[in-house]
Amino acid sequence: MHRVSRILSSRPGRRRPGTAALLAVLLTATLNTAGCRDAPTEPTAIRIATGSPTAVYYAFGQSLAAILNRELPDVRASVVLTAASAENVRLIESGGAELGFTQADVLPTTTAENPSVEAIARVYDDQLHLVTTGGGPIRTIADLRGRRVSVGASGSGTEVTANRLLEVANLGGDRVQRLRLGLDASVSALRSGGIDAFFFSGGLPVRGITELAWRSATRIVDLSEWTEPLRARYGQVYVSRDIPHSVYGVDAVTTVADPNYLVVRADLPEQLVRDVTRLLMERRAELALAHPAAGRMSPRSAIVTAPLPLHPGAAAWYRAAKP
Repeated sequence: MHRVSRILSSRPGRRRPGTAALLAVLLTATLNTAGCRDAPTEPTAIRIATGSPTAVYYAFGQSLAAILNRELPDVRASVVLTAASAENVRLIESGGAELGFTQADVLPTTTAENPSVEAIARVYDDQLHLVTTGGGPIRTIADLRGRRVSVGASGSGTEVTANRLLEVANLGGDRVQRLRLGLDASVSALRSGGIDAFFFSGGLPVRGITELAWRSATRIVDLSEWTEPLRARYGQVYVSRDIPHSVYGVDAVTTVADPNYLVVRADLPEQLVRDVTRLLMERRAELALAHPAAGRMSPRSAIVTAPLPLHPGAAAWYRAAKP
């Protein structure tokens, strides 16, 4: 039987049944494979959750997106306007963003065993601003009793910090008429008399507050005495920081500050996060042109991100850089 088969296959003009069809299939598959190799791959989307258009997160995020788009050819980065910290963390957890900015006090005090959000860097400290009119009666936090006060947009880090401060200052419950307005709405409401004061947490300078101080008499209330009560009740993330006269042209004060982190979805590829971390650190001078707060980063301080762990890609870059 085998001998007959060999003889038949060797005779001129004879082919095994189906050979032509098989060759056609193989040729088509080869062409398709080559076509697949040549077809452009879809770029990786990096959505950066930021905050108000007149605050630091947005300016920082826009500059970072421009750098990523310029230097990582397989990435398409964009910014997402949000209410800021708390919403940013929720977006990353739910898959609505890949990167985002958040205050440290928005994060849980302990990290889950398998967190869905990890850190790339500690980027700068937010200062809590309590802003009122220059000639008004509010000079201390106690003067807020019975007043109309914006505590920040719902879902913002400002709302978290401001409400904690009011609690430790014995101004909880209905002792203050709380409104939840973002930065731009707060500035407009203060100028029109719709509110008596507002809180906003941001890196210096906050553009919306700068513009307010240029246009009308403005006071920023000193909050220095409240750092330790906040630390005692809510944890050690809070520190005292100065807001010098040179920032807004108003009287210098000391206030409560809170670290800010750039965070990332934990399941992002290690190499991609390593590249983002490298550009974040190597392009600090360019980022500082977008906002001075971005220029305060350093590899040495960036790795202090408790309670969040660093993403493995970020950790790998810092190990190689040896900050």
